[in-house]
Amino acid sequence: MADHSTSAWTIRSILVGKPEPMPHQGREIVTAIRKRPVEGPLYLGALNFEGDGQADLVNHGGRDKAVCVYSGKHYPYWEKELGRALGCGAFGENLTVDDMTEEDVCIGDIFQLGEAVVQVSQPRQPCYKLAARHGIPDLPLRVERTGFTGFYFRVLREGRVSRDSGLIRLARAAPGITVMEANRIMHRGKSDAEGIRRLLGVPELSDSWRTTLAKRLGRLEGPGGSGERTPDR
Repeated sequence: MADHSTSAWTIRSILVGKPEPMPHQGREIVTAIRKRPVEGPLYLGALNFEGDGQADLVNHGGRDKAVCVYSGKHYPYWEKELGRALGCGAFGENLTVDDMTEEDVCIGDIFQLGEAVVQVSQPRQPCYKLAARHGIPDLPLRVERTGFTGFYFRVLREGRVSRDSGLIRLARAAPGITVMEANRIMHRGKSDAEGIRRLLGVPELSDSWRTTLAKRLGRLEGPGGSGERTPDR
């Protein structure tokens, strides 16, 4: 992983989608997880790309989740794991980025994206709609366990974006907690009070993750809580 601020990555695809009905476990849900590639430039606003949308505005979307990013490097793994070909957008992302992984970026890193400037706010948490799209009930859990979750950008400056813009890191966050490490703390380090405190110490962390982790830390440090680190690597 390059540790200088001007690391750059190639955008494989920009994808958008509007909420639409989808069958799931004998009922109909509404979801925008089926993103479709766009060839021309798009305007990226504070909440999303033009032409994009979210069905569940409580758990998806908002300023901290304006853009969902997924690594093209993970696709060969999932094609082998699931036994099927997968096109860009299979994980509901807005940006498929070549080579960039959860170990390459930290919460709070800032990037130039065409005319826009964006910042990593939190890992993506896969939900049941990913399972519905692929017909694999445990897929969200499998994604979570690998750490190959993707992550979200908030938008610091709006502007037009095209696929050939590339993604250029302008600033590296301190203290430098990677998306992969944030995933570990959230999902496998639930008793890791030290790790939770470190993650809560990142001011750029999204409000939703901050709320969840603060409550967890309160339980660990309260009466009956150990507040100790549990081996979980």
